[in-house]
Amino acid sequence: MKTSDFFYDLPEELIAQTPLEKRDNSRLLVLGKNTGDISHKHFFDVLEYLKEGDCLVLNNTRVLPARIFGIREDTGAVVEFVLLKQKGTNIWECLAGPGKKAKTDYNFKFSDRMKGTVREVLADGNRIVEFFPDGEFFECLDEIGQMPLPPYIKEKLEDKERYQTVYSEVLGSAAAPTAGLHFTDNILQKVRDKGVNIVFVTLHVGLGTFRPVKVDDVTEHKMHTEQYFVSKETADLINSTKKNGGRVICVGTTSCRTVESVAQKYGDIKECSGDTDIFIYPGYKFKCMDGLITNFHLPESTLIMLVSAFAGYENVMRAYKNAVDEKYRFFSFGDAMLIL
Repeated sequence: MKTSDFFYDLPEELIAQTPLEKRDNSRLLVLGKNTGDISHKHFFDVLEYLKEGDCLVLNNTRVLPARIFGIREDTGAVVEFVLLKQKGTNIWECLAGPGKKAKTDYNFKFSDRMKGTVREVLADGNRIVEFFPDGEFFECLDEIGQMPLPPYIKEKLEDKERYQTVYSEVLGSAAAPTAGLHFTDNILQKVRDKGVNIVFVTLHVGLGTFRPVKVDDVTEHKMHTEQYFVSKETADLINSTKKNGGRVICVGTTSCRTVESVAQKYGDIKECSGDTDIFIYPGYKFKCMDGLITNFHLPESTLIMLVSAFAGYENVMRAYKNAVDEKYRFFSFGDAMLIL
């Protein structure tokens, strides 16, 4: 299968630049994965499609305000850093740009409460930076950091919490699990009231999620690695849902990648943690997930490939064309799909 098979035309004006005023007012395209049938709803209608005994799997990762700007102490040059992965106490792997101004042993001031030193330049160009906060690191980061919004979002985000899910809890992501942005506390309560179990996994989303597929043959693409955690309570509820004939419905491709990684490794869902580089594309046999709530993804991305693996290539590409024709809003702050 070729990467170009997953291309579709998207007018730039359909790329959502800001979140809607009300999270659950986004539109919802409902796609039948076996029939290919399409219907158009709003996100608050999602309750119509959930049944007692189902299990909704949410990713409770919380996005770090990981974009910070440092002033080089010797020259005054400004360098942008994006925190990617914690490597030790106050030590982070970062993107840095312009890179020529962030070499080993260069010192930076980020605020009156935070300084840092580049300790190493890695082979891929990333930097290892040691930070020296005056106080607790994450408290200082919260004061100065900006959300690392995807490159296709040009507008300034007025409220940082709108790039967090209402249930975000575990700090560690460089990007939001955007399918969850549509949920409100009210919707979640109505889901529970309907007899649907809600469980949480944690997968820290890396910026690799935006990395384009640069090979022609899909199977030659090397996936990025992301860290995940699954609790005993979550594992037990997912397993009992499957045993009792309920559906496991993942909110977002990150929740999907977590449960499928664990099911592939152990045969069912267990309390565990680890790193996953699972690459799901057409031909993959799903071992746990029965339904998916997801946003609309970039052309030729690994995420549209995952969705196509679940709902069928022809069904998904037809649904995307329909969404473009109907002027849905696309990508992180855009509208949603429900696939059952």
